[in-house]
Amino acid sequence: MSRVYRALEKAEKEKTKKEKAEPISSILQEVIISREEVAPDKVLKVDIKEVGVPGEEEFPFLIAPPDSFAAEQFRKLRTFIFMRSPHAPRLILITSAFPQEGKTTVALNLAVAISQEINKKAILIDADLRMPSIYLKDFENSPGLSNYLTDHIPIESVMKNSGKEKLYIIPAGKPSSQAAELIGSRKMEELLHFLRNFGEDTYTLIDSPPIISASEPILLSRMVDGVILVVMAEKTPRAAIRKAINGISKEKMLGVVFNQKELKATKYYSEYYYKKYKK
Repeated sequence: MSRVYRALEKAEKEKTKKEKAEPISSILQEVIISREEVAPDKVLKVDIKEVGVPGEEEFPFLIAPPDSFAAEQFRKLRTFIFMRSPHAPRLILITSAFPQEGKTTVALNLAVAISQEINKKAILIDADLRMPSIYLKDFENSPGLSNYLTDHIPIESVMKNSGKEKLYIIPAGKPSSQAAELIGSRKMEELLHFLRNFGEDTYTLIDSPPIISASEPILLSRMVDGVILVVMAEKTPRAAIRKAINGISKEKMLGVVFNQKELKATKYYSEYYYKKYKK
């Protein structure tokens, strides 16, 4: 038995022991995005001609290169979704406990991963009507979700082609002081019902405000098929994670994404074999 193998085995045992001592929830599957995977030199910034963020945004959203280890983690998350029994969820809410935990980056990269699957399409909705963060450069001032919910305009007016094949965006539109009322409206329910039946090959991802900061995620969690919680590793308090999970029905929880997790022995093991299979 090699030293490397013994080190890996010891690390896994310590991890298992820690998880048993401090369980968060036994129903959750986990996908880990390591701190190294989102480093600026290992990701591609979103093309400003496609999907972007406002110029004043402090932390620009990033799309992982297709051949990177990070992109493979999003494909793994995609696989978890497709393999859900008895039916794969068509409407998926992506939220976090607090702001700046990476939920929008996860939503964007997962949408890209789904759209790259053969015969699959993805629709990404920016449902943060308080602080919109996703927009299309060529349609910067075009109507969005808030306009659709308040005005009598067709869905085709707010659903935009991102410029990437099979990926569509519904931006938030004009910020609203009545975000909770609009998200909880009957028209929002009708929109999500329409998108659920848009086609068996179409998945809709909804990027919402943080669940502890706003009521919209709780309202949306009752309308969707499943919820993914994004947690910033070594930053989000465990009590906050529990509070966020308790605000969502257990039947709706699809899993947790640990963002910027510090990986050591397991990281070496995963990257080594990923490079082998990539070749």
